Amino acid sequence: QVPLVESGGGLVQPGGSLRLSCTANGLTLDDYSMGWFRQAPGKEREGVSCISSKKGNTYYADSVKGRFTISRDDAKNTVYLQVNSLKPEDTAVYYCGARFDPYSHYDPPANWCPASSGSVMDYWGQGAQVTVSS
Repeated sequence: QVPLVESGGGLVQPGGSLRLSCTANGLTLDDYSMGWFRQAPGKEREGVSCISSKKGNTYYADSVKGRFTISRDDAKNTVYLQVNSLKPEDTAVYYCGARFDPYSHYDPPANWCPASSGSVMDYWGQGAQVTVSS
């Protein structure tokens, strides 16, 4: 059973919007801080946005502030990334990651989300392609 499954990617024109979803299977999402990372061809994976467990504090990369919104619905075991005003440079594979953090020990997410490798995450999804092109 794949612990994290992303959905909602696709092809969109510049200025368009998408909502990415990440559903956790077999995990109690409430115990995990969650993040969205992306990797474009030829580039390192970067932290886009993260949200802490319990406290719900958020982090956004400067490149997406004001355009992307992360949220979580622990009752549905799902984390969302609403992406608006998309630009061609947003084209990448978007990955969902989960970090076991039942007591929000690693809060705020700004302390670990920007790391390009995301090596602190315990689980990863398979990725969702987002392509922004006219």
